Amino acid sequence: MATDLDDPLDNPPIGILDAPFDSALSERYLVYAMSTITARSLPDVRDGLKPVHRRLLWAMRLLRLDPASGYKKCARVVGDVIGKYHPHGDQSVYDAMVRLAQTFALRYPLVDGQGNFGNIDGDNAAAYRYTEARLTQVAIDLMAGLDEDAVDYRPTYNGEEQEPELFPGMFPNLLANGASGIAVGMATSIPPHNAAELLDAAVMLIDQPEADDAAVLAHVRGPDFPTGGIVVDSPAAIAESYATGRGGFRVRARYTIEREKGGGWQAVVTEIPYGVQKGKLIEAIAALINDKKFPILADVRDESDAEIRIVLEPRARTVDPATLMDGLFRLTDLETRVPLNLNVLDHQRTPRVMSLREALSAWVDHQFVVLRRRSQHRLDKIADRIELLDGYIIAFLNLDRVIEIIRTEDEPKPVMMAEFGLTDRQAEAILNMRLRSLRRLEEMELRRERDTLDKEQAELTALLASEGKQRTRLKRDMKKLRDRYGPGTALGARRTTIEEAAPARDIPLEAMIEREPVTVIVSQRGWIRAMKGHVDLASTEAMKFREGDGPRFAFHAQTTDKLIVATESGRFYTLGADKLPGGRGFGEPLSLMIDLDGGGAIVTALRSGGADAKLLVAASDGRGFVVREGDVLAETRKGKQVVSPRTGAKLKVVRRVAVGDDYVAASGDNRKLVVFPLSEVAEMSRGQGVQLQRFREGGLADARSFRFADGLSWAMGGEAGRMRTEADLSAWRAARGAAGRTPPTGFPRNNRFD
Repeated sequence: MATDLDDPLDNPPIGILDAPFDSALSERYLVYAMSTITARSLPDVRDGLKPVHRRLLWAMRLLRLDPASGYKKCARVVGDVIGKYHPHGDQSVYDAMVRLAQTFALRYPLVDGQGNFGNIDGDNAAAYRYTEARLTQVAIDLMAGLDEDAVDYRPTYNGEEQEPELFPGMFPNLLANGASGIAVGMATSIPPHNAAELLDAAVMLIDQPEADDAAVLAHVRGPDFPTGGIVVDSPAAIAESYATGRGGFRVRARYTIEREKGGGWQAVVTEIPYGVQKGKLIEAIAALINDKKFPILADVRDESDAEIRIVLEPRARTVDPATLMDGLFRLTDLETRVPLNLNVLDHQRTPRVMSLREALSAWVDHQFVVLRRRSQHRLDKIADRIELLDGYIIAFLNLDRVIEIIRTEDEPKPVMMAEFGLTDRQAEAILNMRLRSLRRLEEMELRRERDTLDKEQAELTALLASEGKQRTRLKRDMKKLRDRYGPGTALGARRTTIEEAAPARDIPLEAMIEREPVTVIVSQRGWIRAMKGHVDLASTEAMKFREGDGPRFAFHAQTTDKLIVATESGRFYTLGADKLPGGRGFGEPLSLMIDLDGGGAIVTALRSGGADAKLLVAASDGRGFVVREGDVLAETRKGKQVVSPRTGAKLKVVRRVAVGDDYVAASGDNRKLVVFPLSEVAEMSRGQGVQLQRFREGGLADARSFRFADGLSWAMGGEAGRMRTEADLSAWRAARGAAGRTPPTGFPRNNRFD
């Protein structure tokens, strides 16, 4: 019984292949991948089309939907395509057809659509039962030569009909309209270009086949998008992208500044980058306004009709227009990067990345092949016609005898062939002639046609025999086509400007906030508020606090300033002056704005002097260092740990180091004063620092930097605000870390300098 069960394994049924799973899987996946690459996703360098686009245009041609004819329902076209040529989903085929008709998606549309084919806002096209279409003149130019044996044909998927393998037309569709697609393991992305520039470059390559990339770029300035815009890359960056076939282009919206009476202004965007949906763009700008991420922009309005018009209204007329637009370029799709990946199928249907010159040269080589095939096809047609004309002329020269043979012979064809040396085709044509063609005028017309065909035959024979004549003919044809798509035509005029511009700047906070003076007041219990204007710090309004609370810090600032708050734990926090609560009332607790988390009492609150300004920080154990303000500014509510006091110590001093200060004075709780050079204090971004003053008991009371030549000053106390300056500090001058000496007479009893 066991043997019977094993038999199927030893002798597998017909149709089952015993093969390693990994090799079988890899082989089948490779077949699928190559099918996706060569028959679906990558365009052919010769006509710039994918199979679905080629089949759409071929089906429309067979339906005689030329520009002079009427429109037909898109459902009819899609039905023919999926039924005869492209057995895939109807929606994917219709989507491809819609794109060929969208003037904002294709630089030179191949389909002329009637009805709702979508819009630049991102709205979808109507269903194919509602829309109608026909071919454009561009599509006709692209397919010119299909009836002249210019390309090979292949059977359709079911073998019932034939379809062209590619289109022979002289329109440079690959680079003029661009392409995009994702295959297995590779992708393509080709931006559109100006057809007239491409034809100029092609003519140059015909004369100079070995020309380099720079020679091509002398004619092709850069991409030319259907939606316009401005390419802001440098010529070197553009040249590098085209030389390698990989890279990208920075494209910006085009805008104008409209000035209003009274000094006001608004920015009006008239062209947006290629591939950007206007509806989503406006939503993104509106989100910036609602989320208060771009304070200098007040409003955005869509006033578009047939033309794009997006109005951007600044928060105030004092806002710099360039600053506003630079910010929007960075934060929205008003500036995008359009990728370049010139990955196409070459004439052997092998995928590879080409440079711009290689792609254009491959297209030119294809045009030479098309020219020779069309010329040979015409020669064959001429030879066929001349054969018939020679037979007609023989018949006219022997008309009476021909009529006699036809009247008397039962089988006149072989008799005429034997007597006059006619071929079978000639004899058959004579027998099929109408009686009205036997007039004398017809004979003259035949001889005239024969002479004309002889002349054309000689010209075509000479053309096929001479590469020079082929180049001349191709250049003449290209120049004729260029006239149709030249810069003087509505379709051919360049829409995208090439203007080098620096990358959009990082917009500083102060540029986005209207600069206004404020007075910042911090209470002893940690409540903060900002009063409008620079008010007297001793005024009644400034000294208004909650019961049991009192003043701690008060200083003047601007709404564009950043404020630094430090706690005893050594953690530093950053606040924007524009985000402080108003001066009416008592303000709000700092704990609502920053995560104090029991970090101890607030040591200081001061206005930042800039990233390069310096602070002298010191702990109660006498250790300290100098730190750049840029290193203490925090981006989050949690702040930044800058000073790490030792156990039992806490942050005691945070003072700004003024420009020109060269010495440090430190005083202790033990009423000792020491003075030493500022250069002896380490500059660090975080840590404990070095010993500024040594103590036997107590700790550091205060420290500050000063200019030694100006002497050391301190407040005398009292309402008069008098200051005393000690010019001779030689008695207290010592090395950093010394214990110090008793301060001069009159030094404050609290051992602080203010």
